[in-house]
Amino acid sequence: MNRRALICGISGQDGAYLAKLLIAKGYDVYGTSRDAELSQFSNLVRLGIRDQVIVRSMSLSDFRSVLTTLSAVEPDEVYNLAGQSSVGLSFEQPVETMESISLGVLNLLEAARFVGGRSRIYNASSSECFGDTGGSVASEETPFRPRSPYAVAKAAAHWTVVNYREAYGLFACNGILFNHESPLRPNRFVTSKIIAAACAIKQGGMTGLELGDIDVSRDWGSAHEYVEAMWQMMQEETAEDFVIATGETQSLKSFVIAAFEAVNLNWEDYVKFNPGLARPSEIRLSSGNPHKAEKRLGWKAKMKMRDVVKEMIDAETLRKSPTAS
Repeated sequence: MNRRALICGISGQDGAYLAKLLIAKGYDVYGTSRDAELSQFSNLVRLGIRDQVIVRSMSLSDFRSVLTTLSAVEPDEVYNLAGQSSVGLSFEQPVETMESISLGVLNLLEAARFVGGRSRIYNASSSECFGDTGGSVASEETPFRPRSPYAVAKAAAHWTVVNYREAYGLFACNGILFNHESPLRPNRFVTSKIIAAACAIKQGGMTGLELGDIDVSRDWGSAHEYVEAMWQMMQEETAEDFVIATGETQSLKSFVIAAFEAVNLNWEDYVKFNPGLARPSEIRLSSGNPHKAEKRLGWKAKMKMRDVVKEMIDAETLRKSPTAS
């Protein structure tokens, strides 16, 4: 029989790419959404795999719903990629963010324990948990100093996974992923907003772009490479947590420059600073050390920031092309 995987949050960027990867590896893939009957699963459609995924309605904040789904699917591997995913939105919806992320992970782990603990569990932790590391590079041993409701929720979920692994013997691991982008990233994320604006300005559909602080720095990688690391973590003999990053940090300004250069425009002619778009407590520098993943998993990022920008620009240009289907 094929191995069976359950992806919580399959409709998002990472969930869709992970589903495609697992299907290619011969898995039977199940995916959850709060209302599977109404969800369009546009990312799965875009990747051409919608008809190869079995979808179920499930809410991670409802323990009965999680328990029923795990009992019915009996997955070998569970990937938790669900929950409120925007740092910016978390300042406006802190309660929803905490409940969907930290309570959701607790329900998933407890339900897995209740049904016998046979499923391996991956949880999407986040580099946001580290906060501002003051210029140092974050590894698996770096203390958490969260600076947003999103990061607080992710930190709570991370340590819940560690506790269930140590106290109950579950195979449960955290992927501490740094920023990772793709053409599937929605426009509420600043990177996708920049890409869409650069292409629209080039085509005459926009005249300018307003951004908040562009002097912040991040480690940007490719989403479809990062889901490979998720899968590799789940194939280990014992569950451990891994930082997944490129090891290279670039400013948001550099991202903007690369995007506008890709469409042969000078960014300074179109981008304006809007202080109202700055976050209440911004992380100035986020830098990751992927050495453990390289050494233990054999995983190393091939695509860096400029590669990701080019991929997103190419996809956006094709999507807006009059000849695109």
